[in-house]
Amino acid sequence: MAGRRELENLAELKNLVGEEIVVSDWFAVTQERINQFADATNDWQWIHVDAARAVAESPFKAPIAHGFLTISLMSFLSEQALKFRQPPRMGINYGFDRLRFVAPLLANSKIRLRLSLKRVEELAGAVQTTWDVVIESEGGAKPNCVAEWLTRYYE
Repeated sequence: MAGRRELENLAELKNLVGEEIVVSDWFAVTQERINQFADATNDWQWIHVDAARAVAESPFKAPIAHGFLTISLMSFLSEQALKFRQPPRMGINYGFDRLRFVAPLLANSKIRLRLSLKRVEELAGAVQTTWDVVIESEGGAKPNCVAEWLTRYYE
């Protein structure tokens, strides 16, 4: 299911464990965005920001996005793709149980997010979800990133 999915509320998630919930729309990761991320994080490694050198010297033959830029887009892509008609009061990132950068994300590629719901746990005052996440590039043979992502929602 590409694009956007709406659920009534958090309780509806319990019935969707084990399913792919949503696939986001494609999103362009431009060289400009990579440069802005480098500025924000003070990570100006040449494989990210020096296109000429990356073409000449990198095994990827192009500049690549920072891994942390890739995972930072998970929140945005998931919020664009999955909406609740009765939203929780607040949601937070709780971390990762598993995270791998399988293939480089080349500058000026389009990516999308695939979310599958692995687990839903009731906590005191919150619901914790564990998502199997795949970030893939348009036309890519392998995913850029795979993760087991934990989020908490507070009613």
